[in-house]
Amino acid sequence: MNKPSPSTYPEYFQRYINQVKEDDLKLAFKNQMPAAEIFFQSINEELSKKKYAEGKWSIKEVLQHIIDAERVFTYRAMCFARKEENILPSFDENNYANNSNANGRQWKSLIEEFTATRKSTQYLFNSFNDESLNTIGKASNYTISVAAIGFVTVGHLTHHIHIIQERYLGV
Repeated sequence: MNKPSPSTYPEYFQRYINQVKEDDLKLAFKNQMPAAEIFFQSINEELSKKKYAEGKWSIKEVLQHIIDAERVFTYRAMCFARKEENILPSFDENNYANNSNANGRQWKSLIEEFTATRKSTQYLFNSFNDESLNTIGKASNYTISVAAIGFVTVGHLTHHIHIIQERYLGV
């Protein structure tokens, strides 16, 4: 599946889709995981508690946000691929982060959860045929294709890895 047409997703998501180098969604998922796992494993428990400024999320909370968002994105993709006609609700990422208990967890367990979540995401997207990937659904106040959700999922992770590198690690 090639990158989706901008007509199949809101302009807001372009910033995530632009983060994806590959034009093939399955290849993008496959290529991203080894580097993401190595990156997260390079962060130790102490560093995972770091916030780059007062009132900002810790690295643990960022990873929990990535996991939560990926679960929301894949739920939407599954619903739309299965021809759900109801409008799916939005989610408040700050409310989710505030109630995630990420800082009370071990960094290693968050990495394991991320890996399991991504593996599940890949299985789901690998199960979709072209018709499913091209299906459009409505979440909150916008419409988006299943394929666009896949590219957003990949780009969202890249986006947050860059934020961690720049703001938390000074790389």
